Amino acid sequence: MEDEFVLIRIAKPGDAAGIAKVHVDAWRTTYDGILPQEFLNRLDYGNRTNLWIENLKTDTIFVAVNTKEEIVGFATGGHKKSQGYNDFQGELYAIYILEEFQGMAIGKKLLNRIVEYLKTLQINSMLVLVLKENPAVQFYHAMGAQKIDSLTIKIADTKVQEEVYGWNNLEILHK
Repeated sequence: MEDEFVLIRIAKPGDAAGIAKVHVDAWRTTYDGILPQEFLNRLDYGNRTNLWIENLKTDTIFVAVNTKEEIVGFATGGHKKSQGYNDFQGELYAIYILEEFQGMAIGKKLLNRIVEYLKTLQINSMLVLVLKENPAVQFYHAMGAQKIDSLTIKIADTKVQEEVYGWNNLEILHK
């Protein structure tokens, strides 16, 4: 599981099931104690696979794969989809890494690939929305993101705080 054995590449159509597995498993570990256990238990690999089959048709997604070509993380981003925050052109839609692969600089590599992609679109600013209790908040701080807003949202009939972080200039993103 060492860092040098993880490769970041653009996702292919056949990667949907692997992305879905990371998505479900990462939600279950990351949001344990934050979101209702019943909700997390109901997350379904098949439904998420279908979601990612569709997302792969329209979104640019990068995957982190180990030497066995197993997907251990992914990230996706592009033009800003969130409403408001007009000072930002791009958005990191999602970044998830299996728990056993966290702390190996994979998140940094995935984030940098998203930034490289955004720059090809002439986008030089980006935001990300993250649950306040998500430990990844520290990652965004370490990568130079600034908190720009805090919202109350509902997931699984549970009110949670979502924080909005942004980079005004991707050139200064902490690499």
